[in-house]
Amino acid sequence: MSRLQNKTALITGGTSGIGLETARQFIAEGARVAVTGTSAAGIEAARAELGDKALVIQADAGNVDGQKAVAEAVRAAFGHLDVLFVNAGIAEFGPVEQWTEAAFDKSIAVNVKGPYFLIQALLPIFSNPASIVLNTSINAHIGMPNSSVYALTKGALLTLAKTLSGELVGRGIRVNAVSPGPIATPLYSKLGMSEADSKAMAAGILTQIPAGRFGNSSEVAKTVVFFASDEAAYIVGSEIVIDGGMSNL
Repeated sequence: MSRLQNKTALITGGTSGIGLETARQFIAEGARVAVTGTSAAGIEAARAELGDKALVIQADAGNVDGQKAVAEAVRAAFGHLDVLFVNAGIAEFGPVEQWTEAAFDKSIAVNVKGPYFLIQALLPIFSNPASIVLNTSINAHIGMPNSSVYALTKGALLTLAKTLSGELVGRGIRVNAVSPGPIATPLYSKLGMSEADSKAMAAGILTQIPAGRFGNSSEVAKTVVFFASDEAAYIVGSEIVIDGGMSNL
């Protein structure tokens, strides 16, 4: 396939899970790709797997100045940018009474503030046309207990898909969103739970999915490829929910 032939793309949080799988599919579709990641181990693993097919950038997704550095690295490598997939994010859950200001601010910084200022920093190098895809979540639609802050951040990204569409479409930049439900990625292993608690959480979630299984990263990545390609040239400010029917219950 060559739906992204000669296109340049940046994927944040592209060293594992959905981001890494999207990088693989972008490369298979002909794109030149840059990915960002936070951990040194993740960076090295992505470099080993993607090799010279991708530029791998270490960056803190919640640091505003760091977003400027990412934009400069992309400009230096590619000169322009055709596709941005905002995928980096954190998922922290807990009842309202247990949240601290520091934890709240961290979720806002990584999931909302960093992406916002990354888009701002990239504006001078976006092509016309170009595509931005925001990775949100069905948690912005459903009232899942203990997800108040996570859902708040993902709801903010959904509003950005619409408001930035109206603002940027005149520059030829389309903004759309994917909203995954439960996807089998390393994200769930980063929640700080014991193995038993993690399995119990997964079993409880599974009962809420009509499709009877968790999704996989490839299913999300294929949707991102579609949004990034010229096949979606007339799709602006839209959202595709990828949740096995969970939000329909």
